Amino acid sequence: MLLASSHFSIKLGAGGFGSVFKGKIGKETIAVKRLEGVEQGMEEFLAEVKTIGRIHHFNLVRLVGFCAEKSHRLLVYEYLSNGSLDKWIFQQSPVFTLSWKTRRHIILAIARGLSYLHEECEEKIAHLDIKPQNILLDDRFNAKVSDFGLSKMINRDQSKVMTRMRGTRGYLAPEWLGSKITEKADIYSFGIVMIEIICGRENLDESQPDESIHLISLLQEKARSGQLSDLVDSSSNDMKSHLEEVVEAMKVAMWCLQVDSSARPLLSTVAKVLEGVMSMETTPDCTFVPSF
Repeated sequence: MLLASSHFSIKLGAGGFGSVFKGKIGKETIAVKRLEGVEQGMEEFLAEVKTIGRIHHFNLVRLVGFCAEKSHRLLVYEYLSNGSLDKWIFQQSPVFTLSWKTRRHIILAIARGLSYLHEECEEKIAHLDIKPQNILLDDRFNAKVSDFGLSKMINRDQSKVMTRMRGTRGYLAPEWLGSKITEKADIYSFGIVMIEIICGRENLDESQPDESIHLISLLQEKARSGQLSDLVDSSSNDMKSHLEEVVEAMKVAMWCLQVDSSARPLLSTVAKVLEGVMSMETTPDCTFVPSF
């Protein structure tokens, strides 16, 4: 594996549990994730192998193999040349901005990947860490959901699962304030990622003025005053020229951001609405942040 990963010399990125390196097996370029940190790393490793080892979908990153020897724990994935989504949507001075068609294509791909996990697997799989850093893009900007280290299996006869809080600040559904969650927590996180893609900024951005730091609170305000178009990525002329369609997509994201998890749609429904084969059943409530 040292040879396959070029002795871990080409680093692609790092996360909470380890680092990812570029490598090669034969003619295939691979990404090797080296897990670090003994206890949590082992739990993440087992969750990842157990989950992704048994699922296959075009919009989920493919696990090529894994290695667990002494203290070494390595996961080998297909390599996706355009890296993670955050690099494309959070650029400070963009030389190249994604078109609305590409952004829509990415949103649809994430919805399809997650709906497969939630609705089509033998056991429901809640990913529990949906964020742009965990969405990878290939050379044609096909999006694939990655990083299943925090995922949780939910039996089809279980309505909720007890678990300790997991995930990333800024992407957590309100129900994490209790300890019982369902796959609907992913739908809330997906709604946040969708809004970030459309607005071209992070949900929590402390470089913004105080009243604009929290994008979802800002969205709530703009939705109530009928000014959603104010939030659309201003660095992209293409987004501005598709304003009507973009604002409709924002309403789909708002549907996913309902504080009441039972009011959120299935992601297969979201995909159908985005494909234009179905329309939204109701106008979503404009409350996305719980009031205490």
